[in-house]
Amino acid sequence: MLFLGIGLLLVVLKYLAIAPVVGWSWTIVLSPFMLAVLWWWWADTTGYTKRKVMQREEARKQTRIDKNKEAMGTKRKPPR
Repeated sequence: MLFLGIGLLLVVLKYLAIAPVVGWSWTIVLSPFMLAVLWWWWADTTGYTKRKVMQREEARKQTRIDKNKEAMGTKRKPPR
């Protein structure tokens, strides 16, 4: 998302002819989009995306389990 945000910002600055971006070539202005594509390709091929999804699901599951145990009164609360 960072690369997309930077890319959109640079395109808007180039379109509005705001210095110093107006003097840059389109290759430089559009390069963050290519970096985003490369990032997504790497994340998908290495399994990074899948691992992050699994970690979030596991955290949600554990939170739900803890909440249910506390509601049933079977989970001890830490002493103060």
